[in-house]
Amino acid sequence: MNKKDIIIGFVVGLIANIIGLFMATLFYNSNRPFWETLNAAISHGSISQLISFGAVLNLLAFFIFLKKKQEYRARGVLLATLFAAVLTFIIKFL
Repeated sequence: MNKKDIIIGFVVGLIANIIGLFMATLFYNSNRPFWETLNAAISHGSISQLISFGAVLNLLAFFIFLKKKQEYRARGVLLATLFAAVLTFIIKFL
């Protein structure tokens, strides 16, 4: 049961990160469509900032799981946040 809860938390964390990325692109430039803003961020080298800003929603999911006493799902969200951090590091420095 623990592995299943960790995987559920990881998926929730990834979905929260994607929603946060979408919201960050709206704040970044609301005049353009999502994909066009994403491509502009990639070409300007600011995609890692958008991914990092998108990970803020993982805090909400993490604390909701902790409040519900679902520690293993919260661990999965933490793993998704670490995955976003490593992805940001790879994009930024490589």
